[in-house]
Amino acid sequence: MIINESRVVNLFLRLAEIASPSRREGALRDYLRTSLEKRGLRVTEDQAGAMIEGDSGNLLVEIPGTVAGPALLFSAHMDTVQPGVGVKARVGADGIIRSAGDTILGGDDKIGLAALLEAYDVLKEEKIPHPPIEFLFTVCEEQGLLGAKNFDFRRSKAKMGYVLDAGDDPGAIVLCSPALNAFEYKVYGKAAHAGINPETGLNAVKIAAAAIAKMPDGRIDHETTCSIGLISGGTARNIVPEKCVVIGEARSISGVKLAELTERLIRTFTEEVEKMGAAAETKVEQLYPEISLEPNEPAVQLAVHAVNHLGLTPKLISTGGGSDASILNAAGIPCVNLGVGMKDVHTCGEFFSVASLKEITEIVLAIIKMSAIA
Repeated sequence: MIINESRVVNLFLRLAEIASPSRREGALRDYLRTSLEKRGLRVTEDQAGAMIEGDSGNLLVEIPGTVAGPALLFSAHMDTVQPGVGVKARVGADGIIRSAGDTILGGDDKIGLAALLEAYDVLKEEKIPHPPIEFLFTVCEEQGLLGAKNFDFRRSKAKMGYVLDAGDDPGAIVLCSPALNAFEYKVYGKAAHAGINPETGLNAVKIAAAAIAKMPDGRIDHETTCSIGLISGGTARNIVPEKCVVIGEARSISGVKLAELTERLIRTFTEEVEKMGAAAETKVEQLYPEISLEPNEPAVQLAVHAVNHLGLTPKLISTGGGSDASILNAAGIPCVNLGVGMKDVHTCGEFFSVASLKEITEIVLAIIKMSAIA
């Protein structure tokens, strides 16, 4: 299998330049759709954009098989985090791709998009036999997997899937990833003039801070984490703040541990707030479920054989991050997340190597080729 290095690198650079922050993926959708339709492929867009107040839905690309076999689904997401507008991606003499440094690069997850398009081109050029294939390009993954959550998986005929969205090097195969509970905690105190009668008020910000100090935070154990991410409160400098809102999360690969931690967080927050005479309100939403695949799962074994076939070392791993693979598995499509080699994601120092881009493309092609043999 001959990867056209220049072509796939230039494709990534072009994708990186197209701004696609969450809920604003429309320009990238247009580019991908045009590119795919020029290749003669059927591309359909769903209504997820309207459901999440974005300007684009998910794209489903259907590639007819040349041999019989169970359909395969490959997925990558179109959106990026901010700052992702005005990206200037460059290839260094060391073979590393970086941005100019004042934006993210967008390797998360435009590596996946570029690899899948290049894989299709090689598939056609070399006339590699393959079963039916689907590409699912999702929106708003960075905001809680919203695009995948709003995709109707009854439209898919796939029996197994692969998401190209793990930061580990190519050859990594993610078997386990955590469920995530998102929290919103509120403190209701009492407003008062900060200079005339502060003693009659109840400072909601201070009370929230005292409650947070009593709560678990950071790494709980090797499977479980929690964090406070956002705090807002008050209306003016000279008013004792009446209300404070705290946003946080908890994750665990173990559903039992996540339930126990969630209960502990809510109980501690509520008890500490009420001790200080204020009222507490809490809300929990599970953004996505955990994944726990067995090594003998057919989707896992096919990926392992493909990686071995290329002379790479397969690594069966767990991760603390989420991906659309959580939603695919919950929809009944056994799905693993594959390492693509992106580093320092969600920062302006994000980078990856040309070698990684080629390797993940080769892994995709090897999976397709070996599925046809099987």
